[in-house]
Amino acid sequence: MYLEERRQEIVKLIESSGRVSVSELSAKFAVSDVTVRSDLQALSARNLIVRTHGGAVSSSRGSRELSLAVRAQQKPSEKERIGKAATALIDGDNAVIIDSSSTALAIARHLKHHRDLTILTNSIALAQEMLDAPGVTVAMVGGTLRRDMGSLTGGFGLEMFEEFNIQKGFFGAYGLSVPEGLTETSLAEAELKRKLIAMCREVIAVIDSTKWGRLGVTSFAAPGLIHRVITDVDAPPDLVERVRALDIQVDLV
Repeated sequence: MYLEERRQEIVKLIESSGRVSVSELSAKFAVSDVTVRSDLQALSARNLIVRTHGGAVSSSRGSRELSLAVRAQQKPSEKERIGKAATALIDGDNAVIIDSSSTALAIARHLKHHRDLTILTNSIALAQEMLDAPGVTVAMVGGTLRRDMGSLTGGFGLEMFEEFNIQKGFFGAYGLSVPEGLTETSLAEAELKRKLIAMCREVIAVIDSTKWGRLGVTSFAAPGLIHRVITDVDAPPDLVERVRALDIQVDLV
């Protein structure tokens, strides 16, 4: 078993059972206690688990579903670079989907100078960001308000989006793992993202390095649906190579 595979399995065990001990993991994976402690430390550094004396426990659901305002304050310089790199892929006369994630919101800040660009989104925060961008048309899908994220879920009126030729879609995620792909903690958010992804000719994940190896409760894009990942240079090299081996372009910025 590869290093990253073992660590993903450890996360799954902790998520399912709530807590595990070093000795339990050592016996299950036939590795030393030292190796297990190294795994747990690495996973803790990526905010996937919480280290305890002699083992680890699951991160609380509350810590996973952080508000948009809090998420925007995490890795701000990395998200800024990711947003700028994503903007370089957008032509001025295209229709693109940008979801409600904090990293995707960073893209919008670089698009205000565009002319004849149409952004399709479920993000109220993004729509507000574009109020002073007269050359950009924003079309929104309706639904139920998620106050913490400043977004709408449910996909009411989504058939309107089918009128557009959507070139690219930019999606954030709770996590990216193999073989699960892009995952979320909200079932409603994931269901809407699945529908939006089906409309895109090219699916681009925009995630910072903390999202690599994290596993949410539900997947919304299998690896075969992802064309490109834009992330920062601190993404774990072993997992980056595994994703590239699946014929997915990974841009480190």
